[in-house]
Amino acid sequence: MTVFRSRSDAFSLRRAHALFPLLAVGVALCTVSVTAAAVPPAIALLDCVVLDDNAAYNDPSVTQTQQARATMVSAQLRTLVDQRGLYKVADNRPAATLIDRLQATQDLSSCNGCEREIARQLGAQRVGVCWVQKVSNLILNINLRIEDTASGQVVFQRSVDIRGNTDQSWRRGVDALVGLLASERDTAH
Repeated sequence: MTVFRSRSDAFSLRRAHALFPLLAVGVALCTVSVTAAAVPPAIALLDCVVLDDNAAYNDPSVTQTQQARATMVSAQLRTLVDQRGLYKVADNRPAATLIDRLQATQDLSSCNGCEREIARQLGAQRVGVCWVQKVSNLILNINLRIEDTASGQVVFQRSVDIRGNTDQSWRRGVDALVGLLASERDTAH
């Protein structure tokens, strides 16, 4: 049993009970808006391509090895970006037919907007294009450009020089690129 000392005590208690549901709704709305703000935008990360200045002189096994490395670092890039919460990485499989059609006629790292068409099909707000430029077996660089799907504006573009044409050097290059992306998280979104 509640004992009130005065009429104003009873009134204050009733007011508190009346305000409690409003307070609860306010807290819930704040929680929802903070949660919504924490969800990173979706990104379509296209497979890395190899631009080899000496491709015409390569043994076929070198080309195969480099393509395997490009596949390896593409998967690594998607995994690291997703795990670090930098973006919600889209599954590219629903756009596989479009990707295959576009790749058959052009380089997706410099196709003048076709990459945004892929991102739109996947419902992604951003698209990431990755390429490895090989000058020699000693001098390579890994590049990442992220664009806004709607406007085409570049929100992030960096290149990391790597030394040595090995699995380890390529993986380290991707680690460094993701580190740069994380350090510029605000501008890259």
